[in-house]
Amino acid sequence: MESMTGQLLVATPTLKDPNFDRTVVLLVAHEQGGALGVVLNRATEVPVAEVLGNWGELAGDPAVLFEGGPVQPESAICLARTRPEVKKRVTGFHPVSGSLGTLDLSADPERLRENVAGIRVFAGYSGWSAGQLEEEIASGSWFVFDALPGDPFVERPDDLWAMVLRRQGDILAAVAHFPPDVSLN
Repeated sequence: MESMTGQLLVATPTLKDPNFDRTVVLLVAHEQGGALGVVLNRATEVPVAEVLGNWGELAGDPAVLFEGGPVQPESAICLARTRPEVKKRVTGFHPVSGSLGTLDLSADPERLRENVAGIRVFAGYSGWSAGQLEEEIASGSWFVFDALPGDPFVERPDDLWAMVLRRQGDILAAVAHFPPDVSLN
């Protein structure tokens, strides 16, 4: 099995689960035992600073919590991007792909400020048991694409689903214009 860690799952228009309708999920782990990811395009209205204090200063616009998925919504996962000039290991940072990784929220945000270019905090996550994600992909529920370093940090997360599809070109770019409810077309 080839790991898809660091890749994007983009919900196809046929995926009707309301938890994942028109979502873009970044896989932060994909192993034999299953997969874990966070939904990148479901911002809440809750400021990061309101829940996590000084971490809010590191959060990029919009500096709010995101709904990472339906599993354990009371838990938090922090994605971070290290600054390009940082070459040393950053304590509490666990690489996912390139300069992107998860960050331990029990660390002191002040000590990480010089190493981190930005963060996103997700309440909950999306999880799949062994083989479940592969079955969903095979059944046409998800497109799988390479992530760009800025995808988790876009300023307009509501536009991410269409943006990722459009940059694929050809017929996939047309899917970006697929109506949410075909019966209304």
